[in-house]
Amino acid sequence: MEAEKLKQHLVLLKQEYAKLQERYNEVLEKYNILASANKVDDENSFASRLFKIISTLYNCETFSDITIKLSDCSLRAHKLILSAHSEMWNEDVLSNKSELDWSNIDKEVGEATLLWMYTNKIKLDSDNVTLKVMHVAYEFKLRELLKTCEQALISNVTVRNCVKFYSVAEDINAVNLRDYCSALISTHWDDLDSSDFEHMSGPLLYKMLKNKTQLPLHSAVRLQREDVVFLCLVENSSKLSDVVNLWGPNGDLPLDLALRAHNSSIASTLIQHNADVNIRDSQGDTLLHRAIKHDDSFSTLFLLDNNCDARLTTREENDSALHLLAGTNNIEESIKIAEKLITRNIDVNAQNKHGLTALHIAIMADNEPLFSLLLGQPNIEVNVKSVQEHTALYYALLKYEAGDVDEDNYASRLIKNNAQTNPVYSQKCNNLLQILILEGAQNAALYLSDHVQNLNHINIDGETPLHTACTFKCNILCEKLLRSNANPNPLTNDLRQIPLHYAVLSNSKDCVQAFINYNNSLESGKLSPNTDSPRIPANFNMRDINGEMPLSLALNEGYNELVPILISGKADVNVRNGKDFTLLHQAILKEDSKTAVFLLDNGADMNAKTAESESPLQLAIHCRLIDVVEALCVRGVDMSAPDRLGNCPLWAALDSDQDNIASVLVRHGVDTDCWSPGPDDCRQTLLHRAIDENKESAAIFLIQSGCDLDSPRMLGPNGEGGEEAKDKASPLHLCCQWGLDTVIQTLVEHGANVNSRDAENKTPLHIAIENQHSGIISLLLCVPNIDLSLRDKTGLSPFATALTFRNNKAAQSILDRLPTAAEQFDAKGYNFLHTAIKKRDLESVLFLLSIQVDVNSRVQDPSLSPPLHLAAQYGNETLVRSLILAGARIEDRDAHKQTALHIASEAGNAAVVLALIQNNIDFDAVNVDGDNALHIAVREGHLNVVKTLLTESRIDAEHVNIKGRNPLHELCRYGKENAAAICEFFLECMPEYPINKPDLNGNTPLLLAYMKGNGNLCRALVKANACLAAENNERVTIFNYQVATKQLLHRLLDQLSQQVPWTQTDMCQECGKNFSITVRKHHCRHCGRILCSKCSDQEVPIIKFGENKPVRVCKICFDVLRSSTN
Repeated sequence: MEAEKLKQHLVLLKQEYAKLQERYNEVLEKYNILASANKVDDENSFASRLFKIISTLYNCETFSDITIKLSDCSLRAHKLILSAHSEMWNEDVLSNKSELDWSNIDKEVGEATLLWMYTNKIKLDSDNVTLKVMHVAYEFKLRELLKTCEQALISNVTVRNCVKFYSVAEDINAVNLRDYCSALISTHWDDLDSSDFEHMSGPLLYKMLKNKTQLPLHSAVRLQREDVVFLCLVENSSKLSDVVNLWGPNGDLPLDLALRAHNSSIASTLIQHNADVNIRDSQGDTLLHRAIKHDDSFSTLFLLDNNCDARLTTREENDSALHLLAGTNNIEESIKIAEKLITRNIDVNAQNKHGLTALHIAIMADNEPLFSLLLGQPNIEVNVKSVQEHTALYYALLKYEAGDVDEDNYASRLIKNNAQTNPVYSQKCNNLLQILILEGAQNAALYLSDHVQNLNHINIDGETPLHTACTFKCNILCEKLLRSNANPNPLTNDLRQIPLHYAVLSNSKDCVQAFINYNNSLESGKLSPNTDSPRIPANFNMRDINGEMPLSLALNEGYNELVPILISGKADVNVRNGKDFTLLHQAILKEDSKTAVFLLDNGADMNAKTAESESPLQLAIHCRLIDVVEALCVRGVDMSAPDRLGNCPLWAALDSDQDNIASVLVRHGVDTDCWSPGPDDCRQTLLHRAIDENKESAAIFLIQSGCDLDSPRMLGPNGEGGEEAKDKASPLHLCCQWGLDTVIQTLVEHGANVNSRDAENKTPLHIAIENQHSGIISLLLCVPNIDLSLRDKTGLSPFATALTFRNNKAAQSILDRLPTAAEQFDAKGYNFLHTAIKKRDLESVLFLLSIQVDVNSRVQDPSLSPPLHLAAQYGNETLVRSLILAGARIEDRDAHKQTALHIASEAGNAAVVLALIQNNIDFDAVNVDGDNALHIAVREGHLNVVKTLLTESRIDAEHVNIKGRNPLHELCRYGKENAAAICEFFLECMPEYPINKPDLNGNTPLLLAYMKGNGNLCRALVKANACLAAENNERVTIFNYQVATKQLLHRLLDQLSQQVPWTQTDMCQECGKNFSITVRKHHCRHCGRILCSKCSDQEVPIIKFGENKPVRVCKICFDVLRSSTN
């Protein structure tokens, strides 16, 4: 608000500055025009000289023609000067005058005014001087002087003098000053008071009020200008009621303003001009209500004296004037006002919106004088209830609680005036005593309890004041109620709880102690008997609807400090609650070790079980209460009893990582094995279970506590159990299976048998290797008494197992411990290198080679095969080369004198054959049958091996074995499907190969091939110009060899494209006659057989041989050639 006023004031100053700047510009413009028109030097100009002369003529006899008479002197003047400044002093006025009378003007003002006329200068020392000069200027019509004074006043206008200056400006018509002051008055209208307008005339002020305000009557009353009020009333005589009863925007009323100013004259004037004394404001309050609320006794009494309606009430709260008067202590002459109100027949028992009477409010406001006045009224009702059902006594007792404890206090005076001490509230049927307790007014409740007849009043929930006192920890009140023979054991409706239950629920030790003290006093006879109602003791073992007694309820709520107090009050320590928990159970479940031990010390049953068959020991372990476990063990509790899940206490502790509690159990002799049902109902120890469930810390604890380290699981009493009961796996086996390094370490340190064997005869090391647990393997190998020679049922030692599972690191570790481990032979005579080669396990072979096993060790069987032979048979080129590089003897032979080349050739491993040849093996070496590698290769039909041998070595392809057979004989004798291809490659590599050479039986390759019925091979040989007529030692040829059909022979003959070699023999190859002088030899020119003349008497030209003339042929060839010709 102040900032807004300053802003408006600044706007006014800016406007004035703009006006001065404009005036200055006008003067400057006029000066420049005059200066430019006057060509003479300014100082020597007529105007300048004239002005200088005039300025020296003030009060000078020179040229003086008139005198100015002041109050105590006279001044010389000049008519010309006077006439020049004002038209008031024209020639007609001054022509016959020699003196002007200014004696009514202050001397200083007159001298200053006259001096200004001569010098155009005036000294205005103060606002008063300026105002006087301004009046003179206005009177003498000195317009320039008037402007000068006006401007001087404008610069000095303030909030405090703006009204005064405005009045002057209005009188002399100083427009600029008037407008400026008017604007400032508008800005600061609310800051102006009556003192600022006291010098302003009534009409002018009324005029201003009409211009400045919307409600001039209100403003006139506020300024306490009765003359202006009268002017306003006269002007609005036709609508007086509307004007005088009009509320202003700020909630102001002319009559209210007059009363607040204590101006009874204006107030009376307004009432005489139809002002309504009972008018209500926007809140519904009458002027009487407003006056009382403002503690305005003058206005209150004035209105009552002017017959206002005292019975009217406020609109919102329905308060009467008496209510309002009762609620204030600051109004003067309150008793006088109250008496006037009562004499006006106001209802002293009237209730406001909240149901409060004036008596209620007088107590609440601590208005003792009015309380006394009201209480002395004959028709006063002291038991009237408010909307909240409070009587006056309730508020009086609150005053008592607040410190009004005098003998003659409000409560005592009300009780003496028949106030009800036990009123009942309808909502929950609480009485006043209970209400006071609920609101924490214990002192008031103590006071009231002395005046209440029924101390056992029950509310809608069945609660007595004693229940309520216990709820709010009012121990002093509890003691007083009990001493006053209040029932200590009343039951509530729903939960059937006594006050002692409530004391426990509120965790009030003092209230509980009050009941104990009461019982003790009753027992000792310190309390006098009551004949009307016999005293009964407080029942510390009373159960509520849930079966909870005070002691169990205290534990259930966690109020542990109450337990020993209740026990000292003879509460049963072994009682069970509604959930069938004893107090010991509850204390343990609440993790209250101190209380649990206390209960044990006080006879609590340590073997009592819950409804779920859990003992205190099991609960203590579950709740991690080591002190309770210790206390139970010291007292000999059963440490083997299982819980409902079949877990023994030791397992329960270990399963929850409570090694400290487990240590307590072990220290007191618990069974660390505790055989119990396991998988498929087999029998197992705690160690088995810990290992099986991967609980390493539990397993280590059991081992360190002396449990059985080696026993496997067992079948149940009736043979129950699955695979786990039959595998005979010791704890060490199980740890190796699951990889529990730390447990194995502990087992070994405590002497577990590292050589124990399961159902498969496997040691723990076997299991560790199979499961690839390198850390465990290293750990077991460090045990001094481990036996690395033990084999499982499959005959595998730990080293063999490591190779089987490709665990080279384990194998190396075993070798470091037992260097001969790699040389062990199995039942078939194989060692690990033989087996790895046979399995084509290159990785294992390389590993064995890396550990420098004997690469020339032979298989311990009749074959006596060295590793290189096995590699040639089962392996690949890499395996063979690796063995050779590792030092395998390439010339070693087996029991059949075969080299690795023989074996590779037989197996058809061409790459191995090449590798052996490149490593300088003796390719011409023969076995016991005289066969070299080529014999074996062609016999087996391995074309690639044959090619390798013939192209990569200089093997003797014509070598004959002990049966006189060369490789071609073997090829024809055992001819495979690819025998023809091998034969063709033979002849391609060796065109001069002796294809007609017979073996020891005289069989040529062609005859052997024909006997085997190998047509392709026969054709290949015939094509190579093999002899068709060759016969063996039994004179068998292809012509007389008994076959099912001669079709092959005919095709071979038909295939001939050139003459074949002739055979030589001593008898005819057709009829068998011996040759002699008479029986001459002849050859068949086609097949080359030697025949007698009779068997070769056929002649035919052989065109394909270039024989155009008929030549001698055998009958078979004749038929073949003739059929071919046809």
